[in-house]
Amino acid sequence: MKQRMELFYDFRSPYSYLAFTQLREMEADIVLRPMQILKVMEVVGNTPTTITCAAKGRYARKDIARWSQRYGIPLNPSNMRENDGDACSRAVLAANTPTDAVAITMALYRAGWSEAKPLASKDDILAVIAAAGIDPAPIAERIDAPEIVVQLDANTAEAAERGVFGSPTIFVGDAMFFGNDRLDFVREHLAQLENAA
Repeated sequence: MKQRMELFYDFRSPYSYLAFTQLREMEADIVLRPMQILKVMEVVGNTPTTITCAAKGRYARKDIARWSQRYGIPLNPSNMRENDGDACSRAVLAANTPTDAVAITMALYRAGWSEAKPLASKDDILAVIAAAGIDPAPIAERIDAPEIVVQLDANTAEAAERGVFGSPTIFVGDAMFFGNDRLDFVREHLAQLENAA
């Protein structure tokens, strides 16, 4: 039986994209929990220092480039300040199946962070989904549905309640891991659980 992990993430986070590409290769079921990281940070008293601190922002850009090179992932971001990260998250929540949700997440991350494609409107987002071979019609019907908006809000509130302060945050059971640079610990924890089963 596969172990289960939860991924709390925001499409504005390049580190979440980097982590997602690696988590998909692990022998575990991924439960996708898109959230609104800036709202989480506000609730828990965190500050987006890569935005507010110019020196850290410059460093982060170099650091992201190092990680993308290590993972073999092209880095060519679009304008994240213009992209609609919440609509991207709602598109994932509107997916018909968990498999489609994973495919939509990968397609939107790749478009926004590797292919410099704008994700500023629902039309942009739906075009990326269609190009990934997923029928965009059901997503278009549900992306703004009240229950989808409520689910994104609920994920955001739950993230804050469970101690999330940044994106990505991975849970394996009650064990929490923050950042793509903690994936070795995720692998070790999964292996321990597997050996104990």
